[in-house]
Amino acid sequence: MSICLIHTGGTIGMARTSRGFAPKAGIVEDAVAKLRANGEQREEVEILRLDPLIDSANAGFTDWNRIAAAIEERHERVEAFVITHGTDTMSYTAAALCFALEGLNKPVILTGAMSPIGQQGSDGLRNLSDALDSSLVSGPGVWVQFGGKKLHGARLRKSHSSAFDAFESPIEPRAPLIRAPWLTRTAYGAPEIAALSMAPGVSPKVIASVLEQCEGVVLRAYGSGTVPESKTLRRALIEARDRGVPVIAVSQCAEGGIALGTYAAGAMLVDADVVDGRDMTVEAAYAKLAHAMSYGQDFASRRARLAQPLCGEATFPA
Repeated sequence: MSICLIHTGGTIGMARTSRGFAPKAGIVEDAVAKLRANGEQREEVEILRLDPLIDSANAGFTDWNRIAAAIEERHERVEAFVITHGTDTMSYTAAALCFALEGLNKPVILTGAMSPIGQQGSDGLRNLSDALDSSLVSGPGVWVQFGGKKLHGARLRKSHSSAFDAFESPIEPRAPLIRAPWLTRTAYGAPEIAALSMAPGVSPKVIASVLEQCEGVVLRAYGSGTVPESKTLRRALIEARDRGVPVIAVSQCAEGGIALGTYAAGAMLVDADVVDGRDMTVEAAYAKLAHAMSYGQDFASRRARLAQPLCGEATFPA
């Protein structure tokens, strides 16, 4: 059995510099060689380094496309994929791959580290070893192996900024992939999208300005889906809809999700055809919005794609 390890950068493969930790070539490669020398890794591992290696804070649509294209190119000749990635945006990339790779028929395991692999006490070597092992026994889909746990790629959330057990996801029976007879990759474009968060006293004019300038918006609403009552905000949402700008709402709460229309304070979202993101994470909603913008050419098709259950990214009614 052969495994393709796609190294993108991140803390796991960093070394200390005069300006702080930064990605360095050769570190992950040496770690795989060490695992093989110790007898912990017996399968053949092809290492693909996506230069330039990056801190995941710099990841964007182009990087999602590079990773997805590398998987598509090797999909038929390897049995599994492991992706080493920075933790700051791993949740976004995992969700993005779920949406981009329709018909994925191999396990894709993302992993990384909270401490560089060469540092004393690092979690990097363990996570890397666990991810390689997990790739041998996991079913098709995009998973994250981190801190001793295998997590759902479309429901992932980074919940701690420094602990080795930094990620969590709810139990989700549906696999993190879009099922189809064969693999089809949908490339991400470069849409002008934004994530906006409600806050007491937040300027409705600022939000209206963003809605006017962007092609799509993720709106982080309060609780189960409320927003401040504002004529300016209502008008901006209606005008955005009329211009064909899709908006998807998610909750600022980590659990429970939203249910648009429950409260009158969220009625304007229903009136403006805002998509109910249910219990989707902001990371998954952002990636799904970018996917919908690339998948459809008009407001109706994009909104329909956003509202459609695809890969276990949210709890939809039966």
